Amino acid sequence: MVTQSFPIELRITPIALDLRRDTMSPEERDILLRNIGLARDAIVFFTSLSGAKGLSGHSGGAYDIVPEVFLIRAFRLGGAAIHPVLYDEAGHRAALHYLLAVLDGHLPPDALLRYREFGSGLPGHPERGLTPGIEFSSGRLGHFFAFANGVAMAHPDQSIILLGSDGSQMEGTNAEAARLAVAQNLNIKVIIDENDVTISGHPSRYLKGFDLVRTFEGHGIPALRVDGEDIDALYSGIRKALLTPGPFALCVSRPIAPKIDGIEGHPHAHEAIPASVAAAYLEKRGHIRAAEMLREVKPKPITITLRASQGAWKNRDEFGRIISDILDQMPKEQRISRVRVFDNDLEGSCGLHHIRKRHPEVFVQGGVMERGNFLAAAGFGSLEGRQGIFATFAAFLEMCISEITMARLNRSNVLAHFSHTGVDDISDNTCHFGIHPLFADNGLLPHGGSEDPTRIYFPADRHEFEACLRRIFWDPGIRIVLSTRSSVPEILDEDGHPRYARLSFTPGRDDIVRDAEGGGWVVSFGDVLYRALDAVIGLKSEGIRVGLVNKSTLNVVDEEMMARLCRAPFVLVAESLHVRTGLGIRMGTWLLERGFRGRYSHIGVYREGAGGQSEQIAYQGLDPQGIAQSVRRLVGC
Repeated sequence: MVTQSFPIELRITPIALDLRRDTMSPEERDILLRNIGLARDAIVFFTSLSGAKGLSGHSGGAYDIVPEVFLIRAFRLGGAAIHPVLYDEAGHRAALHYLLAVLDGHLPPDALLRYREFGSGLPGHPERGLTPGIEFSSGRLGHFFAFANGVAMAHPDQSIILLGSDGSQMEGTNAEAARLAVAQNLNIKVIIDENDVTISGHPSRYLKGFDLVRTFEGHGIPALRVDGEDIDALYSGIRKALLTPGPFALCVSRPIAPKIDGIEGHPHAHEAIPASVAAAYLEKRGHIRAAEMLREVKPKPITITLRASQGAWKNRDEFGRIISDILDQMPKEQRISRVRVFDNDLEGSCGLHHIRKRHPEVFVQGGVMERGNFLAAAGFGSLEGRQGIFATFAAFLEMCISEITMARLNRSNVLAHFSHTGVDDISDNTCHFGIHPLFADNGLLPHGGSEDPTRIYFPADRHEFEACLRRIFWDPGIRIVLSTRSSVPEILDEDGHPRYARLSFTPGRDDIVRDAEGGGWVVSFGDVLYRALDAVIGLKSEGIRVGLVNKSTLNVVDEEMMARLCRAPFVLVAESLHVRTGLGIRMGTWLLERGFRGRYSHIGVYREGAGGQSEQIAYQGLDPQGIAQSVRRLVGC
């Protein structure tokens, strides 16, 4: 695929619009519409191409906002004092910014054929310093308004553009940013793609009362709503925003993916447009070769077969099924009185869609509001016998640290599922790495208590995951259960049977997967455990005596196991958490405190991502070969 040329000729005609004129000329209008149509066609093609390869792609948002972006660029070319960087707080619109980098000469068009591939420099979210022509890192959804305020302070003579969305504006930091923008009279223009779609539905249905025009006006920001597919109305709205001193909000209303048959207005348009839908659209638009390429592309097969593991299951999806099974055992009235489940617009990614379908009476569709939803779960779970359940991505755990502390101080019972932990299959790249879950282990001894009940679990496979959830469901305090975006296999014992299908789960107890036979140990957990198991088997075949410990309770010391490790000649921790904030740092301290005199090392995630999916693991040195090499260095081989 990379040897082919980009099949759509990007004949974009530069156009300069005069901010002093209240309308466009017919010729300007025609040129602008042709440019918009061509850019949208390109985005449909290469995002769908990425999706067809199995890399995801996120077409809808990038496709949507082409008209306003091209109008803003035309006003700037016409002399309007607009900051050259168009900041975007919705990271899944990266495709548009990569297209702009091509149009501005920073990238060749053929580079777009490798969108989201490993090493392409075009990850799922834009990252400054990684991609030529990209001058900002979007971070996570809804985290750029406040940053853009600072840019506005540094450039008071320019209009600062913030491209937003109704989903990103749900985040609470945007309310704080809006108040500051008004207080400081910052010249920031917030252009909102108001398509009424987030990943799990339509905000107008699940967040009744959520109205962005009224919200901005309540903060003191002048706001206007326009039809985003009416180019003249959009021209007038952007012109008014740029001519109004101080902050201004323009809500651009449209269905997601307008004019794309079969997907317009549907939440599925948020993701990569299916190749069949995209090909039909492109054929109608006259891009025959692009349509043919989409029909020809096949997902790249991933054939990773490691020793002593088998199959592939998504624990993140299993979470909702297991919890639903537990809820099945309770009468409906008891479920309603004792359990509440809070979604953060990621139900399909965290398994909560099973609970919504099977037990809607306890399900709360909370939108993109992690902090508030966590505290709502904690408030519900603050009374004895009640359970608040919460789920989102592990990358967002960092945002909830204060809320976790508040829940702990209120003796709340919260079972929190953080999926997408680690880096495996995280095609959105660095900003979505879930590598700091141990930040949540920050409690103090409660009054009258001997230990902090906070527990952080990272089970290795589907059997241990289910055993863990069933065992800890009614435990008191905060229980954090981690899972990966990627599928993980079953761990097999030395007889070739699924090890954790027959073992009960005991919180805080480590498990010996393979005995060291008087040698050293690799300590691991989660999605690195099966990779470490392959490495240990290979090392044993080389004559290196080494065993494997599964430490699935990350923040509790198993003293019996620690005594065993302290007698070993070496210990290596291998994990998909941050090398400076994960288990490795803690384990080294625990060993020293208990008199360990052997050699010690730990490996984990240590550098920013390079796109792709499963390639991230080897890139961080956490594949079996990387783990084995780390052991060899410890033993001097």
